[in-house]
Amino acid sequence: MATFLGAIIILILGYIIYGAFVEKVFKIDENRPTPAVSMADGVDYVPMGWKKMFLIQFLNIAGLGPIFGAISGALWGPAAFLWIVFGTIFAGAVHDFFSGMLSIRHDGASVSEIVGIYLGPAAKQIMRVFSVILLILVGTVFMTGPAKLLASLTPENLNTNFWLVIIIIYYFMATLLPIDKLIGKIYPLFGAVLLIMAIGIGGGLVVGGYDIPNLTLINLHPKSLAIWPTLFITIACGAISGFHATQSPMMARCMTNEKYGRPVFYGAMVAEGIIALIWAAAAMTFYGSTQGLADALANGAQGAVVHTISKTLMGPVGGVLAVLGVIVCPVTSGDTAFRSARLTIADAFKINQGPLKQRLYLSIPVIGIGVALSQINFDIIWRYFAWSNQTLAMIMLWASAVYLVKSGKNHWICTVPATFMTAVTITYIFQAQEGLGLPTTISYPIGLIAAAGALAWFLFSASKAYSNKALKA
Repeated sequence: MATFLGAIIILILGYIIYGAFVEKVFKIDENRPTPAVSMADGVDYVPMGWKKMFLIQFLNIAGLGPIFGAISGALWGPAAFLWIVFGTIFAGAVHDFFSGMLSIRHDGASVSEIVGIYLGPAAKQIMRVFSVILLILVGTVFMTGPAKLLASLTPENLNTNFWLVIIIIYYFMATLLPIDKLIGKIYPLFGAVLLIMAIGIGGGLVVGGYDIPNLTLINLHPKSLAIWPTLFITIACGAISGFHATQSPMMARCMTNEKYGRPVFYGAMVAEGIIALIWAAAAMTFYGSTQGLADALANGAQGAVVHTISKTLMGPVGGVLAVLGVIVCPVTSGDTAFRSARLTIADAFKINQGPLKQRLYLSIPVIGIGVALSQINFDIIWRYFAWSNQTLAMIMLWASAVYLVKSGKNHWICTVPATFMTAVTITYIFQAQEGLGLPTTISYPIGLIAAAGALAWFLFSASKAYSNKALKA
């Protein structure tokens, strides 16, 4: 219990202390006009209050990620707490802050355009394709999953295809309509529901006297899967996730003052870290052991675990919230995934999204591809999502580090997590079965050498940049 409570306190202090430090390094400018003000178009660039933006950003980046990922990560035991806490403070929240603030500084640009500005044209082209594919995959998976769950809860005539059509119609509207007309109205409500649900679970654990395990670095995974690097890929949204970099630009186009960047971007990630921490604690505690959790997952997957824990700790209300969360959370990730895909394509081809006709030109094919993919089984492709997600985060961190160097600021706040995530992603793709499947004796050195090489290249390039500035001065 002490570890759990201490971890929550550290996360909150991380926002207050390290979040303020990151903000100071970035040097926000409260007098600088933001895109929401200077480029307002009533569609994507729409001024909003920061509290509403926080809840929208929170739901955008959270969804089921910090719940399902944390439950799976809990199989390793309390070691997961360390990654959630320190990953959130020093990597995930920094990543989200920079992806949002750099978007603001570049007229609300999508992640691919930001990466291109700082890592070059080749990186931009790769990221355009990479991010759009990733977004459409996210949207597609979050079409079929909720549709199947809704079909299981409703009369037979309301089958999966019926609910799939309803979700597709909603996705189309959320992709097409001005952000304040649909997303801006329902997201704050469901974001609050997700927070209330987590508070109820956390409170139930504490009040109910559950024996939440304290920190140990012993690997408690029932199948003895290695902590490095698998844990760091499994728990993504609860610590750091590249998907967030595709979502932050949406709020960057709605922010009226740079001073709201820390609560909206850094703060939403810390809130997500707390959600992940609560669900990791619940999962590793409720079933008595990680083996008990593994057995529960084998019998009913994460959704069943969420429902059982919620109903036990919060009663009938918890059961309702659990079902609502498992349905709503993926839907509210899928809709903004398709919307982000539209914006990314529009940015790439410089297509004005003000006119309805222009939005239709992009929304129809984007949703259409998702519909086509929803009719096939692409489980093998989806296995690469977790790795792709963390790879995107790593690239965004390197782009942010380059920005800091070019601005003459302390680049280490991005360089260190970028180096770490390089080691994670390279090691994983060489080691995982969906990758090259190499033994750890080979994958570990390769990952470490790749990270060291990336860092050396970066520092060499940074030293040249500093030298050129000194000569010009």
